[in-house]
Parts: sequence; structure tokens; C-alpha cells
Amino acid sequence: MTTLAHENIRPFHLDIPQSDLDDLRERLDRTRWPDELPGVGWAYGIPLDYLKELAQYWRHEYDWRAAEAELNAWPQFTTTIDGANIHFAHVLSPEPDATPLMMTHGWPGSIVEFAQVVGPLTDPRAYGGDPSDAFHLVLPSIPGFGLSGPTRETGWEFRRVAAAFAELMRRLGYERYGVQGGDWGAAISREIGRTRPDRVIGVHLNLLPNAAPTREPGADELDALPPDERERTLASWARVQEWTRDRQGYADIQSTRPQTLAYGLTDSPVGQLAWIAEKFKEWTDSRDRPEDAVDRDQMLTNVMLYWLTGTAGSSARIYYERAHSDYWGTRPEPSTAPTALADFPRDNFIPLRHIAGRTNTIVQWTEYDRGGHFPAMEQPDLLVDDVRRFFRMVGRAPDA
Repeated sequence: MTTLAHENIRPFHLDIPQSDLDDLRERLDRTRWPDELPGVGWAYGIPLDYLKELAQYWRHEYDWRAAEAELNAWPQFTTTIDGANIHFAHVLSPEPDATPLMMTHGWPGSIVEFAQVVGPLTDPRAYGGDPSDAFHLVLPSIPGFGLSGPTRETGWEFRRVAAAFAELMRRLGYERYGVQGGDWGAAISREIGRTRPDRVIGVHLNLLPNAAPTREPGADELDALPPDERERTLASWARVQEWTRDRQGYADIQSTRPQTLAYGLTDSPVGQLAWIAEKFKEWTDSRDRPEDAVDRDQMLTNVMLYWLTGTAGSSARIYYERAHSDYWGTRPEPSTAPTALADFPRDNFIPLRHIAGRTNTIVQWTEYDRGGHFPAMEQPDLLVDDVRRFFRMVGRAPDA
């Protein structure tokens, strides 16, 4: 079993000062609300009535101390890698031969996303599962995000994060391990597998970067595809066009002027709430509000990690760093690591296997009929089953 008493790994206990919580409540009480056009729903952004209701709940009913205690039930640590503070939870399985697995969140997420999957993945026996499916979990916070933030220098794009996380696994004593992620966590996980195929037994993703069309597919391209893939390609291109027209704005701002955005989100809790809650509505398998798909308190705990750490701007910088990197706009480098995709239909893009296969070694591809961008919160049972099935296929890596 790996130990932590080496390589400057420090225990961490989350304990937010009461003065920070009092300040939040006072700011919520003083919110200056904008006007709103009648009858537009979510088309112009998050609706005023809904956000007022959510902010009222946050102010008067949400219990941060209960959420803090739940987070502190996970053993947590910090370490310094490449000049950045890295926060992570390290949840060991009671099964001695469990496979090490790093799970990485994205934006606007956090390790809070994984609350419902940690138990079944680390202790399947307790959940009616096969103990041979057990994992030791490492759940890092991306540099610049929440308890790993803010970063103190430029250049923290996803490749640098991947190198830092690979170093974290080395420090923990794991010679062979799996990686899993969605959103930025998908880019980071894929990069760890691509650059360290000798260490990574498998890459499990619930979003596959660069697997949607970047231009309108031509007739010759479509004719060469089987009917099902042809139909999926047209749907994928339609989703890309919708994204570019109506949903790309947040990424453009964070890719160009994250500092300007940070002033508003760091000063206004309702601003930070709106910026994140909108994505939990638009990117999930929801109908009228985010709570159709995700637990309200879990979503607010996720928002709290951004608010309490003041990392709205710091977390946004990863978009800027990628957009200003020397590899931006180039074709992704091929990965030989065995890769699985769990495709949930309400995610931001519709991935195409014939595109994904050009640069990834796809060994498992599963399309689900429900779920969206945050499957660990929306469909935890499906995600757990998919992860287990994949690592049964590629093999187990016992604790080093």
C-alpha cells in the first residue's frame, strides 16, 4: 500500500473561516438585480426569477458546514509541483489489489462532482459489486481551480497540468494506473495517456477532445460512411453550429480577457452563481432548470469552491493559455493508450468515431440514451459501470 509521508505531501483539512461565510451572506443580501426582458426564458441567459430563487436558497437554506464535513471525510493533501500548489483527495480502497485511478474534473466543475461515485468505485463490495473492480482514487483540483488556486504564473495550459498530475502519481508511488475525466479533465487525462503509455493502463473519458467536425462534411465524406454514422455526422455538425452561434461566448471571453471577467465574478456571489449555474442547465440532461439533472446542494457546493477561493479568474486562465499556446489550432498528436469513451447525449458535442479513431486508440465506445456533461453527478451508476467494464478489458494494475 502506498504511503504519503514522503516528497513533501502535506495533509489538508478544509476549514473556511466564519467571517468568509458571513461576508457571503451580507453580499447576497445586498445583491443589485438587473432587469429582464419578458418571456425570453433561458435564451438571453439565466432567468431572473430562477436566479433569485436559487440565491435565496443559497443564502437561507444551503448548509456549507455540512458540505465541508462531507468533503473532509475524504483524506486530502497538498503538494507543490512545478511551482504550483496542487490539492487532491486520495481515497484508498479497502481492497488491497485495487487499481489506482486518477479522476480529473473540468470547468466549471471540481472534485465535488465525484461525490456519488467515490464509494462504489473504491468499495464495490459495500455496494453489491465485485471487489475485483475496486480502485484507489486520486482526485486532484486543477491548478488555478478552487483549492489548487490561484496559480501565480502564466503557462498553466492542459499539457503542463498533465505533466504535473503524472508527477503527482509518481510521488504517490503508483507505477501503473488509469486516468479518467471529462471537459478539461478529458484533455488532461488523454495527454497523460499519450505521453506516458508505459505508465497508463487505460484512458477513460466522458468527453473526447477533437472528435467533432470542424467544417461542414462534404458529400464524398458522407457517402463513404455507413448510414448510422452519416446521420450522426450531420447531427454532430448541427450541434457544432449551434454551439458556435449560441454557446461559445463564455469560452471566447475566458480565452481572451479572463482578468476583466474576474472582477465581476470575484466581487459578486450572484455573478459567480449565474456564470456557473447557467452551464449546469445548458450542458446537462435537464428540462427547465439544472436541478432536473443535478442535486441543488451539490451544485452550490461546487460554486462555493470557486467563490470561497476567489478563483473565477484563475480557473478561466486555462482557456487563455490554451488559446495562446504554440499548439493551438494544430491537429492533436496521436495517442496509443487504450481509450474508452462514454458518450452522454446532452454533452456539448456529438463525438464521431471515424474522427476519434484517427488520433486515438479506441477500444470501448458506448453511447447512452440519457445524461450530459456532468455524468458523475447526473448518471453516476452508468459512469461507474462504464469505468469498471473498461478496466476489466484493459487489465488491472495493483497498487505499487
